[in-house]
Amino acid sequence: ASESKGGFAWYSSECSLWEKMDFNILKIDSSNFICILGITYLDHAGSALFPESLLKAFTDDLRNNVYGNPHSQNISSKLTYDTIEHVRYRILQHFHTTAEDYTIIFTSGCTAALKLIAESFPWIPEGTEQPGSRFCYLTDSHTSVVGMRGITASKNVLSVPIKPKEILLAKSRSPAEKQNCTTPHLFSYPAQSNFSGTKYPLSWIQDIKSGRLCPIKIPGKWFVLLDAASYVSSSPLDLGVHQADFIPISFYKIFGFPTGLGALLVNNRIAPFLRKTYFGGGTAAAYLAGEDFYFPRKSIAERFEDGTVSFLDIIALKHGFDVLEKLTGGMEKIKQHTFALAHYTYTILSNLKYANGAPVVRIYSDTDFSNPDVQGPIINFNVLNENGEVLGFSQVDKMASLHNIYVRTGCFCNTGACQMHLDISNEDIQRNLQAGHVCGDDIDIVDGRPTGSVRISFGYMSSFEDAQTFLNFIVAMTLSKSDTEIPFQSITKLTTESVPDNQPSFNNAEKLSPMLQISDGDLRNNLSAAKTTVNWQPPEAGVESIRAAVSATAVPTCRKGGKPITVASIYLYPIKSCSAFEVTEWPVGKQGLLYDRNWMVVNQNGVCMTQKQEPRLCLVNPSIDLKQKIMVIQAEGMDPISVSLEDNSGKETVICESKVCSHRVKTYDCGERIAGWFSMFLGRPCRLIRQSSDMKIKAHQKNTKGLSSAASISLSLVNEAQYLLINVASILQLKEHLSARLEEPLETEELIQRFRANIVVSAPESFEEEEWAEISIGALQFQVVGPCSRCQIICIDQQSGERNKEILQSLSAARGRKTNFGIYLMNRPLQSSFSDILSVGSEVLPVLKENTEIQPPTSSEEKCSG
Repeated sequence: ASESKGGFAWYSSECSLWEKMDFNILKIDSSNFICILGITYLDHAGSALFPESLLKAFTDDLRNNVYGNPHSQNISSKLTYDTIEHVRYRILQHFHTTAEDYTIIFTSGCTAALKLIAESFPWIPEGTEQPGSRFCYLTDSHTSVVGMRGITASKNVLSVPIKPKEILLAKSRSPAEKQNCTTPHLFSYPAQSNFSGTKYPLSWIQDIKSGRLCPIKIPGKWFVLLDAASYVSSSPLDLGVHQADFIPISFYKIFGFPTGLGALLVNNRIAPFLRKTYFGGGTAAAYLAGEDFYFPRKSIAERFEDGTVSFLDIIALKHGFDVLEKLTGGMEKIKQHTFALAHYTYTILSNLKYANGAPVVRIYSDTDFSNPDVQGPIINFNVLNENGEVLGFSQVDKMASLHNIYVRTGCFCNTGACQMHLDISNEDIQRNLQAGHVCGDDIDIVDGRPTGSVRISFGYMSSFEDAQTFLNFIVAMTLSKSDTEIPFQSITKLTTESVPDNQPSFNNAEKLSPMLQISDGDLRNNLSAAKTTVNWQPPEAGVESIRAAVSATAVPTCRKGGKPITVASIYLYPIKSCSAFEVTEWPVGKQGLLYDRNWMVVNQNGVCMTQKQEPRLCLVNPSIDLKQKIMVIQAEGMDPISVSLEDNSGKETVICESKVCSHRVKTYDCGERIAGWFSMFLGRPCRLIRQSSDMKIKAHQKNTKGLSSAASISLSLVNEAQYLLINVASILQLKEHLSARLEEPLETEELIQRFRANIVVSAPESFEEEEWAEISIGALQFQVVGPCSRCQIICIDQQSGERNKEILQSLSAARGRKTNFGIYLMNRPLQSSFSDILSVGSEVLPVLKENTEIQPPTSSEEKCSG
């Protein structure tokens, strides 16, 4: 959009200059990281990636040696014990210290190490003759550090949060009185902020311990907890110089493997004063079961390592250090390499500007990325539009995924830094919680303000190409070579010729006719190539009474004037993430359309598979035959196969627990025959499972706002709500925008299929559905529970399985950097004795959000669909 400084032309010329420089200080063979070929991984602060050579060295070791429980005395156990002790020395060597100064206590991770410190530190509680202890921590700290205050509070010890700027002012404080006071205090700070990458001075350690720097003015003796988890992943730490009292780390941050293993490095001067109440296996020198007698082991490490340590994972660490040294030459080179990439990326990113001079991103940093001693390889930012408004982090994440770029979003378990950099008050945090936002969700904007940000971070296996790919993505998402963009209004009226009023126009997809035979052999012989849709017919005697009831109970619309709105198409998706099954009339049950998303495909670990991971799922065509009570599944090159519609979750069926998004649901397996069919078609082990009738997913609380008995509302295997509705007029408006960006324009029906809706309506105005609070279709009443935020599945051609990332990018650009399209609906059923049906051609009667006069029927307030 801009040819000025910071625009597209500047970016192109600047990149050509930078490309002449060599940023790949480390020459890492990409074949050592086969798992990420074709992927730009930029979450190294979240976890490092393990090289193939590390796994090979570890597995070769396990093949050639027998490692027994280290608490035994046999040869294999002695080998394990000796290897573990060797690894302890290797860790100390890595941090430039010795066993004379530090003890290694293995834990399950950095968080467990922090919890151990909080439980065992020799706190002096308030109310004793001696002044009470204080636990002080920098507000720019990980959640696991802040969480220590829960333990200190239980010990009647006060916690004091310290802002970074306050610790700098602490040098001007006069020393506290009673310097002979021995009350122990603990100050915790991160060597590197996991939010911004800021490196806090390691000189603080000695300054605080010597009394030259006082976090707060109080008599006593200060000890220092240095949270090094983020720092040691890309920087060398010399504990011979910077002798903190406690240093917790997680090894996966350094090596990528093993996970679930960390350590606490304890200064031997404080170690004897640590207190411990619980004692587990391997920690006791002697104890009595019948009396209160326990004598701990002499070794600090053995005293605090309850139970059997994760000895195979500890053995893997040896190979981690060996491989890291061999690949990189040491932590100093990693530090220089990762910082060079961050410096380059920061320089380009901070200079990108729109045509009006507005910055493309807002970077949250305390440094100018000029010195690797004060800045780590982390860049935290939010993308802005031309008006300076923040584009939500979840939208950026979705767009990045289209380019196979993996970033981290949210607040990164560091609320203090997030508040400081994004100017979020304590009241804002509490209001956001009341609005439904919790840590880790995708609610990125509340009241127009961001709740979090985007973070990228580099590791030793990162390359200049990774940085370039990321910058190209940001430029593609925000800037362009041309100023020509088709305006995209939120509501645009269409001509009457474009949307017929009396009949659906977009139901021409090739669909299978319903199968009339049950056996698979007969199925193969009776498949019809004719294009059909399915009509569900209720018992003849009830048809007229249904029609009469529909007419008598329909809620009047408050939408004034305009052409009528009708149902254009109806789709159900019997198998989650597989092809749609189009019908013209279909029964509605308590969970939505009957049999909609009752089945799903899972991998060998029982995890739900979707088109995000396996696009070929869209080529699987299920169809429902209500008369024969079977579901027929068909795919090109495969014999058709049938599954009974009868619920087989009887006494002999094994009920398993699965997860759909964040929902827990009980399912049962559909058997080996169908598992073999799917495994053969998809080329990977997988199974078909069905939701058990004895447990249905409870609807999201946030999606049932306004529904009274929300707890009784159940879902099938959908992600959010019982139905998804889209509007043909909105599709046509999006199609118009897409036609300017795609070489080959999409057909309307193909675009409709990509959005995988249950109900497609033809309304006169595009996006008017976003103004509806509830709708009635005949006797059926639906509550609108929010917009559908789209993901990369809309980029998949539902007829071929091919991806085109331009679709989501265009939707985002067209909708003001948002990806909302369509609305979610939930049942608001009338009390009736007949089966409800949904039919193509039925009139849709909406109630607008602004309308407060028309209230939903009393029956729906008393009884929600369960």
